[in-house]
Amino acid sequence: RYPNPSSPTPGVNEHEVDAFAALARARPIDVRFIEFMPFDDNDWSDSKLVPSAELLAALSQRQPGLRRLRTDAHDVARTYSWPGAEGSVSFISSMTEPFCGGCNRLRLTADGSLKVCLFGGSEISLRDAMREGASDAQLLSLVSSALGRKHARHAGLASPHDIARTKNRPMTTIGG
Repeated sequence: RYPNPSSPTPGVNEHEVDAFAALARARPIDVRFIEFMPFDDNDWSDSKLVPSAELLAALSQRQPGLRRLRTDAHDVARTYSWPGAEGSVSFISSMTEPFCGGCNRLRLTADGSLKVCLFGGSEISLRDAMREGASDAQLLSLVSSALGRKHARHAGLASPHDIARTKNRPMTTIGG
């Protein structure tokens, strides 16, 4: 299934949720609704966040029969579908229901930096280490060290507001 991400925003694109869900019912795709997350340059605020629970409740009411599907324990999304549907809809609730405890993801940016948490400003440049001649063992040590400093939740930040105040790349330069 091909994931198709969307971040519903009040007054901007909330009206598109039903159309995306209809698309998922008709085609073998997974439409992923992602809560709006704070990154540099995206002007994040609570007022722009549609909690996944509200979105799921509204969608379930308008398009009955939606059922939770079993997914991998480390999946960041909760996935649902309808009987007979070709595809599915998923909800990534990174702000209102963090899944950090089960997160096993790392991100390698296009410029060679390793991020162990999407919300953390801390990065390790594997590119620079490789250019300086680091061996495989040294690179493994850098990755292991970074993993050892990974926080249990949201890069050690207490709230989405703290994340919004922390210097972090825009998502477009992180990748994902």
